[in-house]
Amino acid sequence: MSVLNEVLNANAGYVSTFGDKSKLALPPARQFAILTCMDARLDPAKYAGLSEGDAHVIRNAGGRASDDAIRSLVISYKLLGTKEWFVIHHTDCGMELFTDEIMSGLLASSLETATVDSTGWHDVGTGPGSTEGRYIKWHTISNAEMSVVEDVQRIRASALVPKSIPIYGYIYDVRSGKLIEVADATTAGKAK
Repeated sequence: MSVLNEVLNANAGYVSTFGDKSKLALPPARQFAILTCMDARLDPAKYAGLSEGDAHVIRNAGGRASDDAIRSLVISYKLLGTKEWFVIHHTDCGMELFTDEIMSGLLASSLETATVDSTGWHDVGTGPGSTEGRYIKWHTISNAEMSVVEDVQRIRASALVPKSIPIYGYIYDVRSGKLIEVADATTAGKAK
């Protein structure tokens, strides 16, 4: 069952009240960016108090500092003037539930959606699969706090990132909605 009609109907309602949003400036008004996970339980607009036009929100699986995420952050400051960045991972992240090897093995079996239970991941597809997954770094997470520290360090170490931009590290608690600072990450991301 497709959600296409639901999305288009919701968009029609949004368009009817769009108003002055067409006048929002291209640069984010509050001059900051958030790198966070694509998990549907996270709503950066709500947990960070954002309105449309306030900040850049970059989302990927795990909220990881991949090359593409860093590319987006560099564009965010170089062309659009952001001055502070947040790396926000979260508790109960799906990226903690598998490894690169598990993902590439599942993809090699079939391209259909896998299942998981107390014994692990299982491919229920009939194939064909693809071995292309072996060549992708999936950026899985084995420790949420350490992944935040690693990502802040990776961003800070980039030759394209000025040392004047502070990079803060947090974990969003999916049970309470609270942002919990990862002190070692924030220390690593301190502006100089």
